[in-house]
Amino acid sequence: MKRLLVRVFYLVTTMLSATVHVSHATVHHATLDGLDHFHPVIREFRDLIEGDAEIYMGFHQMFDEIPNTQQYLMDPSGLHPQIRNYEHMLSHLNSILTMAPEFPANGSSYATIPIKSMFQWPMCTAAGFRMFTNTKVNAQLKRILTVWSEYVASPASRYVLTKDAGGWFSPEAMKEIPEFAETFECDPTQEFFGYASFDDYFTRRFKPNVRPVASPLDGRVIASGCESVPYALRHNVQERNTFWIKDEPYSLQHLLYDDPLAPQFVGGTVFQSFLSTIHYHRWHSPVSGKIVKVVQVQGTYYAMSPALSFTAGNDPNRQNRVGYHSQAFLTNIATRCLIFIEADNKDIGLMAFAAIGMMEVSSTEATVKAGQRVKKGDEIGMFHYGGSSYVMVFRPETKIDFSDQVMQGLKDGKTVIQVGSHVGTVRS
Repeated sequence: MKRLLVRVFYLVTTMLSATVHVSHATVHHATLDGLDHFHPVIREFRDLIEGDAEIYMGFHQMFDEIPNTQQYLMDPSGLHPQIRNYEHMLSHLNSILTMAPEFPANGSSYATIPIKSMFQWPMCTAAGFRMFTNTKVNAQLKRILTVWSEYVASPASRYVLTKDAGGWFSPEAMKEIPEFAETFECDPTQEFFGYASFDDYFTRRFKPNVRPVASPLDGRVIASGCESVPYALRHNVQERNTFWIKDEPYSLQHLLYDDPLAPQFVGGTVFQSFLSTIHYHRWHSPVSGKIVKVVQVQGTYYAMSPALSFTAGNDPNRQNRVGYHSQAFLTNIATRCLIFIEADNKDIGLMAFAAIGMMEVSSTEATVKAGQRVKKGDEIGMFHYGGSSYVMVFRPETKIDFSDQVMQGLKDGKTVIQVGSHVGTVRS
């Protein structure tokens, strides 16, 4: 019943917003008067939009700049009319605050990221880029996402942890995550498999020995920090670079948030890999050593590369995967967690692990602190709900032969590198 009511509410609000040519004044009186009963964090967002001239203009323009063509009448999922004004955006955001992400039974991954699905086309506009990189807007989005994270961490969110269509234990979901009960800590005899909330499910742990650590006593072997698919491998990375262009060069000063340790990595190697919503979401140390520093960076949530804008002449299929094609760009501006580790193996020395939050909650939680010793494979943190990727940064002195599996993943974009498995071997 909860799922049905959510779908009905979404359909009603998006059908209203599909009336593109209704004047903003008319829509304002028809919808915003009803926002008084919405969550305070949504009313705060309305006040921010309407009280700041630049933001008010931007939140009109980013919807107006979406091409008025057949392809963009629907959101990227193809299931819902594209919301076309900020009033209905606020209405939909309010409904999402008491929604948990469903498994994409229809094959569209957008079912798992409802906010990003609504923002996808505005993100590809010039005005959208300005708004989603605006400090005030991101501060308010953080407050909204914090409220939503409280819901997905509550028992009320367990309505999606069922075997019904759209449930995370449905037959469709079990095909994507086979042998779930044998792989993850859970109790299939209990309701909701024993999980206390959707977030509890999302941050689930592997059972012991399910993911053995590659050569745990060999300091030359670097292990995968996350269960993920390789995205990029770059050498001779520069201190500063034009990270916003189509080729997405890494820019170390910005990736590492202008940290005093950043210059040590100039000319070094960057390896990035991405996680899907069905992957395991905890991070593990790639090496044995000591935690030097943990830095939490408050950045953007829905800003995507301007090289993917409507005006940049992109293939629509590329825009439909704007998050995927913006991953290197996001290492410079997105909310993220930086963990600097001094490896016991001097041929590695100082390395950096960066957990990049993308979309939705984008919560990055480190579970280690400066001065703590870790063994290769030890847990160092986790993503809570949201899209994500991770980056390993090595100094120029560290020469690594990356594994055949990593190279295959870079080529096909689908090979999953299991957490703890062999990523590369350091040359002595």
